Amino acid sequence: MNVLLSGIVGSTAYGLAGPDSDVDRLGMFALPTIELVGLDKPRLSIVGRNPDVAWHEAGKAVSLVLAGNPTTMELLWLPEDLYEVRTPLGDEAIALRARFLCAHRAKEAYLGYATQQFKKLLAQAGVQPRPARTAKHARHLMRLVEQGYELYTTGTVRIRLEDPQRLLDFGAAVAEDPQRAVPFMAEAEDRFNRARTVLADEPDYDAAQDWLLRVRRAFWDWERRD
Repeated sequence: MNVLLSGIVGSTAYGLAGPDSDVDRLGMFALPTIELVGLDKPRLSIVGRNPDVAWHEAGKAVSLVLAGNPTTMELLWLPEDLYEVRTPLGDEAIALRARFLCAHRAKEAYLGYATQQFKKLLAQAGVQPRPARTAKHARHLMRLVEQGYELYTTGTVRIRLEDPQRLLDFGAAVAEDPQRAVPFMAEAEDRFNRARTVLADEPDYDAAQDWLLRVRRAFWDWERRD
């Protein structure tokens, strides 16, 4: 596997990990270009569980980032000490990360995903209360809202949370009474609606395309043809 970039993500990166938390990893790799142009299509993502590991091929990874995918976006905004592999092409992607962003997709991705987590939280609490799972969902919906709002208004993503205890306390409160998440989500929607964004109207597709073509040129591998 031609790894371009990889690092530690998830609760460890956020500062929310407990003694029993797994260490989750996310990475981006490049397939030999010749493998992408034939009839047999290769796997573009490799995903494992317990612990969570996800690898995305460069083309898929940049498409997810352009769409505002919060999980894939993390790989380009990690603190230095959480990267395990960095290559020149990976560093180029990091340098371009702000140009991959746009306002409406950031809002839809972060606030939209947080809303999904919110609905899932209420549905699960109503059918089969599971306090630990409810607390986890609550922590992550608050994280998505806070990270998304910061991205929307400043153009940056803070992975390592400034006050993890605030999220832990919120998770515990919502686990006790899921309705406590309702005013938080209402306020989140209002904050986004009133906010002034610094992000562009659309991503810089030309910059993304140029980067991906550099990856394809670097890994054009005729040697693999039989």
